[in-house]
Amino acid sequence: MNLSKVSIRNFRRLENVAIDIEDKETIFVGPNNSGKTTATAVFRCFLGGRDFAIHDFSVARSADFERFAASGNALDLPEISLDLWFTIDPESIAFGRVFTLLPKLSDYTKVGFRLSYGIEDPKKLHEQYLAAYPVGENGKRAKTLLQYLAADSNLGRHSVVRYASLEENAAEGAEIEVIPTPLEPNEGKRLVKHLIRVEFIDAQRNINDDDNSRSNRLSTAFASYYRKNLEQAEYAVEAHKVIDENNRQLTEHYQVQFKPLFDLIKGLGVPSVNDRELRIVSSLSPETALRGSTDLLYVDPGREHELPELYNGLGFKNLIFMAIQARHFHSQWLLTAENRPLCLLIFIEEPEVHLHAQVQQTFIANIWEVINQSAKAAQLPHMVPQLLVTTHSSHVLDAVDFEKVRYFQRCHLINEASNGGIRNASDVKSLRAFQPEADVLDDVPISPADSLAFLKRYLRLTHCDLFFADGAVLVEGAVEKLLMPSMIEKSANRLSSTYLTVLEVGGAYAHRFDGLLAFLRIPYLVITDIDSVEPTGYPSTCRADVPGARTSNASLKKLCGKNTVSDLVTMLATEKVDNAKDRCVAFQTDVLVEEGGVQVMMRPRTLEEAIAYENFSLLRSGDISIGTAIPDTLPEAYQQIYDRIRSDNFKKTAFAMSLLAGKQTWSVPTYISEGLGWLETRFCGPAPGVGVPGTTSEASA
Repeated sequence: MNLSKVSIRNFRRLENVAIDIEDKETIFVGPNNSGKTTATAVFRCFLGGRDFAIHDFSVARSADFERFAASGNALDLPEISLDLWFTIDPESIAFGRVFTLLPKLSDYTKVGFRLSYGIEDPKKLHEQYLAAYPVGENGKRAKTLLQYLAADSNLGRHSVVRYASLEENAAEGAEIEVIPTPLEPNEGKRLVKHLIRVEFIDAQRNINDDDNSRSNRLSTAFASYYRKNLEQAEYAVEAHKVIDENNRQLTEHYQVQFKPLFDLIKGLGVPSVNDRELRIVSSLSPETALRGSTDLLYVDPGREHELPELYNGLGFKNLIFMAIQARHFHSQWLLTAENRPLCLLIFIEEPEVHLHAQVQQTFIANIWEVINQSAKAAQLPHMVPQLLVTTHSSHVLDAVDFEKVRYFQRCHLINEASNGGIRNASDVKSLRAFQPEADVLDDVPISPADSLAFLKRYLRLTHCDLFFADGAVLVEGAVEKLLMPSMIEKSANRLSSTYLTVLEVGGAYAHRFDGLLAFLRIPYLVITDIDSVEPTGYPSTCRADVPGARTSNASLKKLCGKNTVSDLVTMLATEKVDNAKDRCVAFQTDVLVEEGGVQVMMRPRTLEEAIAYENFSLLRSGDISIGTAIPDTLPEAYQQIYDRIRSDNFKKTAFAMSLLAGKQTWSVPTYISEGLGWLETRFCGPAPGVGVPGTTSEASA
């Protein structure tokens, strides 16, 4: 039996989300403050013993409490709820247990169960609140209902967890309706224990050699594992034999060492001749000996040189600690003799802490090896838990299947306008549900399967960090990627406070990311080259101002719907922005170069040309060099720059490095500056006194 889906409502950022759960591991990813830890916390509150707080209710529900304070209508009060959907084999023993508890099942492969948290007696709460804070002379109460519930454990005293079984009513042509059937509290609690056990390996693992409240000694972790898994009789007998012999020897030692002290005490008349004599004996047990009288050492076998656990690296300790915890939780589940919960969930938060990249990549496989060994040792190979891993590590993500990723994305509250303000809610996207559309480019069909395979390969090889970014910049190649930090600093420095990922995809592939980025709702900027080619015949390169020149850039043809250079350069700024897909496309535009009273309109074909034309004075003075002399006249200079940059001898990366290493102040090409301006406005809002055409007014959290 496995947990297959959870639905969470009104809990912190998760106003109303559904999350599909994989049979083995499910990976929660997303930017900071996108709700990954919140999804863990709701399980901790309902199933892990943590108390709810008033601030666990979604911010959208604050008004509901104040409405209830005014009306006293119980229907105004919100509830936090967690729906658990399990898949089950009708032929299994587990089905018999669940069927007994939920006799109204109509789908014999699915079990639904709801836990909800809310006010137990609304009338009593209303009366006590009004009595505690009557209306003052100013017509207001001294505290709001939210403030009242936040103080003195008032929320806990007035609230209760309710339980219900769930069924789906899937009427043809209508949305699936979930129908709850309330359960008695005792029955609900019993059902929870039968269905699921949840364990947590927390993100805040302060692993040290100190026995204080904020640290976890590895030796203590080993002791806890030993103590709680000592039910295996053969190991217990062997351990007690060893300890009993040590107790006998220690007792004899104590009798010798303490004899002078006991003789002195006897001289004081205590104990008297009628009393029993005093004796100190050793009473170690295997578990207490390991917990309190044992140290974990790191030993060099060749030298027999020992170091205490303090002297080993934090990453090594962290990995060992997580392995011990996972093995312990699994073993305890297997050792549950009666009414073992049918499902075990283990949440692992941020396993990458202190681990280097290679260990992060193998972490999931290593944890499964530990768990599988545990299951094999217990002769229950089919009894394995489900892992839910929250991470910010692209290396952890790189090692799991694309379909197992759940992407958490910040969004606006359901009934809140989406054109501005802080994003107080989150949505969750299952990458298993992502399917690219079929496409045709240059008369070549691209199947959804081919597109998906390309994205999987690309992300696995290069850019898993896409899932942790606020936004993305898709660029042509290495030069754009090298220069991007400097260009952001020069033309859109407010973007420095956002988390951007720069994807080097080339002009032929940027459009292949369109579906995925739209699915994930990640704002993105495409910076690409106009790539002019001859208007007829074989598509050989040509200067961008050749009449009738076409573009060979597949992404421009797909995203802008234009095939000729003239159509592209005449596009308005607003036409380069797709608000529905949160996308802007930036490519070269005409540059007016003026020298000695002469003006020439130069049309760049590539980034390097654009830099040369827009920094022509620096090129002329030699502060910027393309490795060739610049002719005296502008028309000749135009042709020479084009010929030099398109030649095989021109080293684009070296040119970019010279810009970064030089002391000259060069200008960012206008088309890139405008594109970055759109992205900056998208995240940071309009700069004072500045407007960027084609932007939305929406600002990110």
